[in-house]
Amino acid sequence: MKAIVQDAYGTADLLELRDIDRPVPRDDEVLVEVRAAGVGPEVWHLMTGRPYVARAVLGLRKPKNPVRGWDGAGRVEAVGAKVTDFKPGDEVFGNCEGSFAEYARAKADRLAPKPANLTFEQAAALPVSGMTALQALSGTSRPQPGQRVLVIGASGGVGTYAVQLAAMYGAEVTGVCGPGGADLVRSLGATHVIDYTTADITDSPHRYDVIVDNAGLRSLPVLRSALTPRGTLVIVGGEGGTGFFGGMSRGLRAVLLSPFIGQNLRNLVSVTRREDLLALKDLAEKGILTPAIDRAYPLSEAPAAIRHLENGHPRGKLVITV
Repeated sequence: MKAIVQDAYGTADLLELRDIDRPVPRDDEVLVEVRAAGVGPEVWHLMTGRPYVARAVLGLRKPKNPVRGWDGAGRVEAVGAKVTDFKPGDEVFGNCEGSFAEYARAKADRLAPKPANLTFEQAAALPVSGMTALQALSGTSRPQPGQRVLVIGASGGVGTYAVQLAAMYGAEVTGVCGPGGADLVRSLGATHVIDYTTADITDSPHRYDVIVDNAGLRSLPVLRSALTPRGTLVIVGGEGGTGFFGGMSRGLRAVLLSPFIGQNLRNLVSVTRREDLLALKDLAEKGILTPAIDRAYPLSEAPAAIRHLENGHPRGKLVITV
């Protein structure tokens, strides 16, 4: 089968389209014939091995799994001996490690039936980013009707879902994005839009009950100054920063500070859960969540897709078609 393979950590220049053996599913796994795969920050982290602390899981000197890709959608080709939830021919979406390939293995509990109203490309854009947004706006950070929510990075993969979810909960949503993203963000449910090239989140006299920060560039003092005294800040992922912990250091500082102040500061590293995938399926089929896709690339152009992710400020998700 054809796959995008990487032998060492580094830039997109190291990604190669190769013929490799088709994977064989373990007892608790499903073999998926991949039709489309999502491209998000998680793929960049896998490719670069950064922040360096992540290599304890990804592989110390080189990737444990040389095939790139993290989420996808497709049809079940085969199932392991202990899998009872799926059968060959089922259309699925979810966490398919190594999804930049014609076939990928996936844990059965990290897959769900594909939303019936979505294409494979749309479904592939949903798992990681959709689950991250869902988990970011859950528990103590779930907004109440009428509360003010600020979504930073509102035109990106996670941000486009966060805006839709916050609007669904009845919040007054303000989205922060770059030039050209305002129409998209408003169409997803934002009442107000801040162009970060011409204004700052602290310019408004209003303070926000919930802030979801997907961009990783603003300091904790700046974010806290835009938050109500009892508000909740959710820092998503580990973007930005340098050193061993990279952008994760800001989130760690937030967690350590949170018990000593009135504000609730969270650092979110999302995890794949079947119940969340089923929730996303339900929301998509009801028309509440709609994947926003910036561009689709064929498998052979996966390096170009990742370069676009790094430099192009995509509006919505990028997708690889297989």
